[in-house]
Amino acid sequence: QVQLVESGGGLVQAGGSLRLSCAASRLTFNNYAMGWFRQAPGKEREFVAALSRSGGTTGYADSVKARFTISRDNAKNTVYLQMNSLKPEDTAVYYCAGKLSLYSDRVYTSDSYVYWGQGTQVTVSS
Repeated sequence: QVQLVESGGGLVQAGGSLRLSCAASRLTFNNYAMGWFRQAPGKEREFVAALSRSGGTTGYADSVKARFTISRDNAKNTVYLQMNSLKPEDTAVYYCAGKLSLYSDRVYTSDSYVYWGQGTQVTVSS
């Protein structure tokens, strides 16, 4: 079955950076729009960033705009989330998600994705 495996989480001080990776397998990766979501303790899962199949269109939550960048490498079946200027409120489990898309430049910001990874913990200390 389809697998999405996140990596790159960890503990970082406020103001620092991390890059998350999500490796996809058992799917035709360039047919899928991808997204990143996060869930902090006691809170609901929330949208972070989204990327179209082509990689040409992105979407971000207001809370991460200008700090986070989503990208993909279709040759490696991998989507990335570069996180800069991290804040303690960015602490959460981060999940990548995939959704088969008929449209090359559409992004999806709701949690209607079909496939989800197991999550990777990001902790930002103050």
